[in-house]
Order: sequence, then C-alpha cells, then structure tokens
Amino acid sequence: MASGGRSYNFLFDLFYIFITMIFSTSSFNFVADPCVMYKKLSDANRISSYPTPLSGPVLCDDQLPEEWYRFVRAAGTKMPTIRVPAFRYGTDWSGWLDGAHPTVEDGGVPRKVCFSDRLSGCRYSNNIYVKNCGHYFIYKLMAPPACDTHYCGTD
Repeated sequence: MASGGRSYNFLFDLFYIFITMIFSTSSFNFVADPCVMYKKLSDANRISSYPTPLSGPVLCDDQLPEEWYRFVRAAGTKMPTIRVPAFRYGTDWSGWLDGAHPTVEDGGVPRKVCFSDRLSGCRYSNNIYVKNCGHYFIYKLMAPPACDTHYCGTD
C-alpha cells in the first residue's frame, strides 16, 4: 500500500512539473491582438472643427496612458496626415501624423506625431506606432512631451 501511494505522488509531481514547464515557456504567453484590444478616442474635441476656447483651460493629453487607441465617432476615424494649424482641436498645439498610414501588410510601423504651433509644423513630437487593422487604424499613443498638446482626428 505504501509503495502505491509513492507511485501516485511521483506521477502527480511529474504531471505538475510538466504542466508548469508548458505554461512557463514563451510560446504560451498570451499577447492580445491590438486590433481587438484597444481604447477608443471618441470626443468631439479631437476633430478639426472643434474650436479652441478663447479663455479657460485648453485640452491636454499629458495624462494619456501608453496604450493602443482608435479614433471613433465624433473624434473622426484616423489621425490627419497633413499639418494641422495651431490653436485648433481645443488645444494650443494640435497633433498630426507626420507620414502615411500603413497598409495591412506593413503591420505596426513607427511614425512621428508632430504638434503644430504658429510658426512650426512640429514644435513638439512623439514617436508612436500605427497599425492598419483592415477597416480602421489604431495608434499606440503616449502622453505628449508638453501640456496644451492634443492628439487630433479627422474623417
């Protein structure tokens, strides 16, 4: 009887070690597809027709956590790829994508976001990633380098 118990414990231990090894290898690490797992930017203050207030606080993305984002509804469908004038989109320095949107085949690509001021199309900048998910784009954004900067959308 005692030897049967040891055999059971040995097999259980062996099974436990085997399962632990399988799930601790990198091939089993779960990485969510960013085309499925993203946050939405839907505020109307991200679209070009939104005026910057003459007084009071302007919009700022300085607390934006680094995540994948998609522009939806009133915010537009994607980032503009041409220089955006300063003092638009409810902020002082408007963020626009300096480069083309990728194709689906490109996968996630690095791009630069410029934040326009009156004189320069790129007073501040951030390096981000952009991915084409077929019918929409997603952007791996982070907090801009200064306040009074805001990522902008367009249709």
